[in-house]
Amino acid sequence: MTSPLRGLRRDAMVAATCGFVVALMVGAAYAAVPFYNWFCRTTGFNGTTQVAISAPSGAPLDRKVTVRFDSNVAGGLPWKFEPEQNEVEVRIGEVKTVFYRVTNRSARTTTGQAAYNVAPLTVGSYFEKINCFCFTEQTMEPGETRDMPVVFYVDPSIVKDSENDTLNTITLSYTFYPLRESAMKPLASGEAKNSGRGEEGEL
Repeated sequence: MTSPLRGLRRDAMVAATCGFVVALMVGAAYAAVPFYNWFCRTTGFNGTTQVAISAPSGAPLDRKVTVRFDSNVAGGLPWKFEPEQNEVEVRIGEVKTVFYRVTNRSARTTTGQAAYNVAPLTVGSYFEKINCFCFTEQTMEPGETRDMPVVFYVDPSIVKDSENDTLNTITLSYTFYPLRESAMKPLASGEAKNSGRGEEGEL
């Protein structure tokens, strides 16, 4: 016959175990998003681009690719958002600066942040951004128009990847989403300031 004391101990152990499992599941849920973002940035998974701290050390290669620019705005954000040029031809390893123009069409201050990727997805781990408006949230005053730069290059190591032997076009795509909170962690590691057409690499 099981004593009442032993039964209470068993119930307490089961309750403690269940509580630990629940806490572990909640913690895993909160950790999933930042871990996924870190994984994508590290591996280039799903076309996620990389963040570079400087230009490549060697000279650009003779091989060229065309980089096309795509822009989208999610519902709830009253912005006009478009690239100032639809595409550019760059040498692999060449640092290039392009601009996107954003206009807040509303009569109120609004804040958004851009998510991004490249296609084909195999290029994500080779597409390096030195600076980008997408690193941080952007707050626009009523009627404000701003030119936002992207400074990037295609890593020369891409030529060693047989999957990209026939690559001649890359599409860089952005989608701005509205932010309803005053602060939000960036979707890519790095920080930048917004200062229009300043020095290359400065936002």
